[in-house]
Amino acid sequence: MATDLKIGGVSIKKGERKKIQLAVSHLYDGTDLSIPVEVICGKEDGPTLFISAAIHGDEINGTEIISRILKNRSLKKLKGTLIAVPVVNVFGFNMLSRYLPDRRDLNRSFPGSKNGSLASRLANVFMKEIVKNSTHGIDLHTGAIHRTNLPQIRACISNSETKQLAFEFGVPVVLNSNIRDGSLREAARRKKIPMLLFEGGEALRFNESVIEIGVQGCLSVMRSIGMLSSKKSAKRKEVFVSWESQWMRSPTSGLVRSLKNLGTRIKEGELLGVVTDQFGKPRGEIIAPFEGIIIGQLKLPLVNAGDALYHIASFHNSKKVHKTIEMIEQDIFQCFYD
Repeated sequence: MATDLKIGGVSIKKGERKKIQLAVSHLYDGTDLSIPVEVICGKEDGPTLFISAAIHGDEINGTEIISRILKNRSLKKLKGTLIAVPVVNVFGFNMLSRYLPDRRDLNRSFPGSKNGSLASRLANVFMKEIVKNSTHGIDLHTGAIHRTNLPQIRACISNSETKQLAFEFGVPVVLNSNIRDGSLREAARRKKIPMLLFEGGEALRFNESVIEIGVQGCLSVMRSIGMLSSKKSAKRKEVFVSWESQWMRSPTSGLVRSLKNLGTRIKEGELLGVVTDQFGKPRGEIIAPFEGIIIGQLKLPLVNAGDALYHIASFHNSKKVHKTIEMIEQDIFQCFYD
């Protein structure tokens, strides 16, 4: 880093650690709202990584992941710069909502505009102050309201550098995910910044195992790009790429009785759940269309016809994927009691 990094008009020199309130807008009662940012500049040159959370304001697992990363002792020997943004959508975060006050989805509003809607202006600030100053990025998400996701990385695997980062994160499931218009990933790609999207857990909840996986994954990526020292005994976990996934939807309205859980390996033609009426009379069945792993699931038992129930990812060897998922869960469970 040849010159001091400047974010929101604040300069951060090598070896400095600063918290910045990045001005965004204010509410109609005059209350100012700003994006909280913490910047850690190492004493030595290196990459600049941003880690962001709560682009959807109710997806708070990532906020806790970033909080724990910032407390990690290894950051004392950081090379390069870490830009930590625990809450991007401050409006939604304060209202326990996925969206902004105008009901816009911030992750469909990038790269934004300084003269656009509230979402567009917030996206513009984030791009100008955070993404533009970065060489790499990780964005942290959970499932939408009433849904839970298996810990997974979503990335454009066709990009070799992004693929390498996805594998270094260390979760078994990597979903080759097309980039959506208006998303942060698309805006970062246009800036030629390799970026990962981590999904895990559910909205408005802290999921301890998911948080631990997210922390370790981010630190692993930091080690892989030279920001942190590598662990001598570290062995990268096996990673599996899914090139196809599909949401199974409810065939009718009613109450769903689920027969399978998140992370379960299912076979083609297997019964996943049954939709009944209020008296328990079966009204429809959900049948697996192919062999795979359940990577997302609705938690709410009340459904309308067409509601997404199970997100199934296809793999070349789903049996091996399932075993790896079980091993990671056992490792995390063991850590809690060691």
